[in-house]
Amino acid sequence: MKKETHLILALDETDREKALNVAEEVYDVVDAIKVNYPLVLSAGIGVVEELSKLSDVICDFKIADIPNTNMLIVKEVLKHNASGIIVHGFMGGDSVKACVDAAEGRDVFVVTEMSHPGAVEFMQPLTDKLAQLAVDAGAAGVIAPGTRPERIKHIRDIVGDLLILSPGVGVQGGKASDAVSAGADYVIVGRSIYKSDNPRKTAVEIVNEIRGV
Repeated sequence: MKKETHLILALDETDREKALNVAEEVYDVVDAIKVNYPLVLSAGIGVVEELSKLSDVICDFKIADIPNTNMLIVKEVLKHNASGIIVHGFMGGDSVKACVDAAEGRDVFVVTEMSHPGAVEFMQPLTDKLAQLAVDAGAAGVIAPGTRPERIKHIRDIVGDLLILSPGVGVQGGKASDAVSAGADYVIVGRSIYKSDNPRKTAVEIVNEIRGV
């Protein structure tokens, strides 16, 4: 995954044509496009391959199962030319390692703490262990909350040089500049871009904010 603008588009649009149109507008402004279940369930897994012709695609499937099932999911994702995949760590090191092994060099990102308020209830008490698990399993990086920059700093101390991707910037209240200043390598922005009347203009504005850090 390139590291030029430090911006990743979270393309959670459920209308296939609109999603592809937004991707066409901003693919050269973002470093990657992240897809989640809303788009894949509405448009089919083939949309990953379509988007991969424009940009690196990260499949945010938050895989959370036994090692064999995780391995099977990752292998299916790779068939559609995804560059990376996001997994949960709470199911244990063996399940995460199964994802890393199955990825065959593609990027695996482990969720350490999500961006919504509810993550503080059950995830935050385990964040340190999840971050260390990502390091031990050989993951490429972690997910850390752009809504809580102080947590990004804390997680950076644990994961060292691993990549940190931070969602929650924009509609959820996080600021791109704050996340990057705290140690995020990339910020993930969804609704602020794909629901904008001018997605490209919005994406460029966020990139300029990041570059001002």
